[in-house]
Amino acid sequence: MAHDPHADGTAMHLTLTPQAHAAILAAAAEAAPREACGLLLGSGNHIETALSTANVHPEPSRHFEIDPAALIAAHKAARAVKASGGPQLIGYFHSHPNGLARPSATDAASASGDGRIWAIAAAGAVSLWRDAPSGFEALSYAIKES
Repeated sequence: MAHDPHADGTAMHLTLTPQAHAAILAAAAEAAPREACGLLLGSGNHIETALSTANVHPEPSRHFEIDPAALIAAHKAARAVKASGGPQLIGYFHSHPNGLARPSATDAASASGDGRIWAIAAAGAVSLWRDAPSGFEALSYAIKES
């Protein structure tokens, strides 16, 4: 299974474990018709784990906000394991229950341009994006074990 939005090879190529891919899709299905959200953990260009978190946005059927306590805990854990080379917080995921697997105008407005990876699930598909300073950049990926 591979998703390649840029067949000409212009996008950075990532990998994610089958478990992370399945966890994103499962979180999206479980949360519907609300938006699911969570954290992507890994290293370099490899996503090892997708951890579902609570969507604390007041309008979860149209928006997402990762539970700040989960986000702070993930940053603390990442700092603690950084020295050992353990997985780091490399991005976020959310779903578009009634939309497409690409960033929405709302996503673009709330993006920080920090270079992290965003995974978006919709209609049984997952797409990956880099939150670049110039806007979202589509990324290709393959599903593979660590």
